[in-house]
Amino acid sequence: MDRRDVLRAGVLGSVGGALGLQAPERAAAAVEAAGPVGPRDWKRLADALSPGATLYRPYGSVYPSLALPFNHRYAGIRPAGIVACATTEDVSEAIRWARAVGLPAVPRSGLGHNYAGYSTTTGLLLNMARMKSIVSTPMPGRAHPRVYGPMKVVHDAGTVTVGAGVTNGDLHPLLEDHGMFVPTGRCPSVGVAGLVLGGGIGFSDKMFGLTCDRLVATTVVLADGRAVKASKDTHPDLFWACRGGAGNNFGVNTSFTFQYEQFEGTVGFYQLRWSLDSVLPVIAAAQHIAQDTVGDRRFHLRLGIGTNGMTRTQIHANANVNAIGQYYGTVQELRAILDPLLKIGTTEERARNSASVRQVTPGEASVLLSATTPIDRFATKSAILDSRTLLTDQQVGAAAERLLDWPGSNNEDGAGFAMFALGGEINQVPPNATAFVHRNDLFVFAAETSWADYDLPDVAEANLHWLKQFYDDIFPGKSPEHAYQNFPDPTLKNWREAYYGRNYPRLVNVKRKYDPTGFFNYPQAIGTR
Repeated sequence: MDRRDVLRAGVLGSVGGALGLQAPERAAAAVEAAGPVGPRDWKRLADALSPGATLYRPYGSVYPSLALPFNHRYAGIRPAGIVACATTEDVSEAIRWARAVGLPAVPRSGLGHNYAGYSTTTGLLLNMARMKSIVSTPMPGRAHPRVYGPMKVVHDAGTVTVGAGVTNGDLHPLLEDHGMFVPTGRCPSVGVAGLVLGGGIGFSDKMFGLTCDRLVATTVVLADGRAVKASKDTHPDLFWACRGGAGNNFGVNTSFTFQYEQFEGTVGFYQLRWSLDSVLPVIAAAQHIAQDTVGDRRFHLRLGIGTNGMTRTQIHANANVNAIGQYYGTVQELRAILDPLLKIGTTEERARNSASVRQVTPGEASVLLSATTPIDRFATKSAILDSRTLLTDQQVGAAAERLLDWPGSNNEDGAGFAMFALGGEINQVPPNATAFVHRNDLFVFAAETSWADYDLPDVAEANLHWLKQFYDDIFPGKSPEHAYQNFPDPTLKNWREAYYGRNYPRLVNVKRKYDPTGFFNYPQAIGTR
């Protein structure tokens, strides 16, 4: 077993240990067993980097903040070194060096949001945060305008090329200041790279497609250090895999070119909330609305239940059911769609919910719809729901009952489930046209729980145990066939079929071609066989 194999085992052990309590000592032991890379090796890497890049080792004041992943559940997995890359050539040099010394190399585009800790490593971490370039190219000859009530949209107005360190939040000024829009996710600190590579859902995906559907080209550094540009005309198989095949599978993506839309006008916005007493009629009505509007690309919906707190009293008092979204059309049209929901609840709830329905600018909608959740330490289990697997009253009732039995934590994000409506442009794309296979469905479902850094170990154990019970109560006997690859679940046994369905064998072929030795690897990585 060479150094890379030992370190990879360390990552596997640490991630596996994190399913219960985090076991950072496993990762540390793996590094020690492998033996240190010599000072001359590290100097050789540092000398090969561009002036804008920096190598960080496990000492000094900067390393701890760069090593820490967004999900602190995996904070114990510490890289042997971190390269803050400034150019594509930095990435190439780092990968060639890592292969030569026998270390794995793992990219991190944002803060390391990966739910299962797959943007951590005991080897070389490639931090892409300095690659923040954003370059737009208008293409007026190809654009075509359409009017949706008070909103004018110029479709395919041009392209925007972003570096691998760009986040959802970095793209907001384009929308606010210039009316330029690329469909992205709701969390501002999430890297666009991870979002697009796994698909990319958000509050405009029914209108404009998933983030991966807007991708027209991407630069990828392969396992041998070569940089290639993948598009429909060059390396089309790799381009296909980069649209839904998840990150860190085929290479390190250093830039992305998207088609953007040009906005002018306002959109409809709503944010509805009820006590958990209304959970049955709300979930039933919202699912019915989602079915009725599956072909209406203008209407977007996120539905959920949740709670937070430490005591039984707090958990019961904070339990709620909620819905949020936007609509490309008039407020009158939006109210008509939401009417079954606006009739539910107490007099106070109905008045508050009705008042939330209003016209806002696209920039305001982006802020209102954004949320940085979950935080600190968290775990997720996902599912893809279609018309045959929508939640019944019995399932919803079981979920609500289990929610009130949540063990609690000091994390204000608490626990619950969210349902992100699909349809529209997403479902117009054939399942085999991109690696993202979930094209004939109604919802991405995510069950979550969270706890704080300073919660005691038994709180973490109780939360993880509760999440399994919560999910099993909602889907007794057999869970849905598919799950969302951008919400990875390290406990999922049939992840190949769940994330990728019939597209998995084709992904294996791409892996064999571009990374035949499996240099890019993690517990749920695309395999070579």
